[in-house]
Amino acid sequence: MKEFKNEVYTDFKNEEKRKEMEKVLENVEKDFGKEHDIVIGGKRIKLVEKFKSINPSKKDQVIGVFQKGDEKTGDLALNTAWEAFKTWKNVSQEKRAEYLFKIAETIRRKRLEFDSYLVFETGKNWLEADADVAEAIDFCEYYGADSLKYGKVFDMPTFDNEKDELVYIPLGAGAVIPPWNFPLAILVGMTTSSIVTGNTVVLKPASDAAYIATKFMELLEEVGLPDGVVNLVTGPGPIIGDYLVKHP
Repeated sequence: MKEFKNEVYTDFKNEEKRKEMEKVLENVEKDFGKEHDIVIGGKRIKLVEKFKSINPSKKDQVIGVFQKGDEKTGDLALNTAWEAFKTWKNVSQEKRAEYLFKIAETIRRKRLEFDSYLVFETGKNWLEADADVAEAIDFCEYYGADSLKYGKVFDMPTFDNEKDELVYIPLGAGAVIPPWNFPLAILVGMTTSSIVTGNTVVLKPASDAAYIATKFMELLEEVGLPDGVVNLVTGPGPIIGDYLVKHP
């Protein structure tokens, strides 16, 4: 089993690392202002109504334009997640854990990019942004390693003429609705803990951090996570968020 170690924070006192971060910030900013889609079952969906994510430190800078998901979108995402669950629940624990390790490694490789997303979209300073990203990596590494303990059959105390066993099983599709204040760490923690245990997800990020969630969704596609295991639905909390919370 992989030994878990907390991710070390980036040392921005290092002049070379500061210059690297400044360059990444400059490059990341070039991508802003574009429209981004909802992603359900690997398919990109545009809707009539949109909303913008704005840099809280620079109100005239549009980070991105996003789709306003509604109840119909929520139903489609949930149905897709349940369909994906039929196969994802049967994927071995080792394979599901391996996806988390790949996610961790990819975030690590793109660390300064994700730092930059948090700086621009949620107004975090460099250190706070980097700590958020480090925690996201920690969640993937820890949950991946810890999950390997549960992918087996446990013998239980038995009585005469019977055999008792304990088996951990996935439960199904669920909604992940993270807050804006830890826009990557909590989002990643809630999502990866769900999928590593064989469940599927409808991810509804905070509207103030929709760009960060979109970039995480792109990362999941990059590591080859099967379509439908995580479905991204952006939109206002009082509409799509409340609908998902109340959904049976």
